[in-house]
Amino acid sequence: MTHTAIDPGAEFDRQVHNLIERDYPTMARLTPERFTALVAPLRDLATDVGHGTGKPDTGHVPFLLVVTREVVAIEQTMARTTLHGKTGPGFVDRSFEPGALERFVAVEETGLPGRRAYLLLDVERGEEFCGAVPGDAMDAVATRGRSPLTIEEGIALITHFPEILVKNKCFSLGGSRSGDRRVPAIWISRHTPKLGWCWEGNPHTWLGMASAGSRRAATEQ
Repeated sequence: MTHTAIDPGAEFDRQVHNLIERDYPTMARLTPERFTALVAPLRDLATDVGHGTGKPDTGHVPFLLVVTREVVAIEQTMARTTLHGKTGPGFVDRSFEPGALERFVAVEETGLPGRRAYLLLDVERGEEFCGAVPGDAMDAVATRGRSPLTIEEGIALITHFPEILVKNKCFSLGGSRSGDRRVPAIWISRHTPKLGWCWEGNPHTWLGMASAGSRRAATEQ
């Protein structure tokens, strides 16, 4: 299958515009100009990626602009997601008890480079792990020198590329954990994206394990 060449500067600008169109500045209590200024230093990093290739419907994209929960709450960003060609808003499943989302934080292995915004590089949906035990999938990802996506990164993936979330090719987000056996995941429910969780020892034929090659911020911390 032929992949489509991506101009990184133009793609970065598209992603910034996409977040503005989805009211991220308003949710962050920023003007569009201040929001753009927040993420603008990442544009040069995006262009350093080079003219990569990607085809979201095959489950791979070269980079994502990720805005973390320190800027906009997860419940708000999830509500700004939709399925490709649909309008119904995504939602957080009620299986997250009150206060649970705050406890699902990035595991040390992700090495997050920025507290507010950064680039996620070489992103894979990970459908090869559909049917695998999540714990085993995370081990396999680690042996490849990659790391599983966090909740914010999974939301960013379907925000910028809604077409990547399709039936039987949904994905777990093992980069965010709460110290128990739950692994967050995004799948389709009621014709919209849903953020839920599954047990780390329970395989699902429709859930893979999304992962990334690396993360970069304008000023790494």
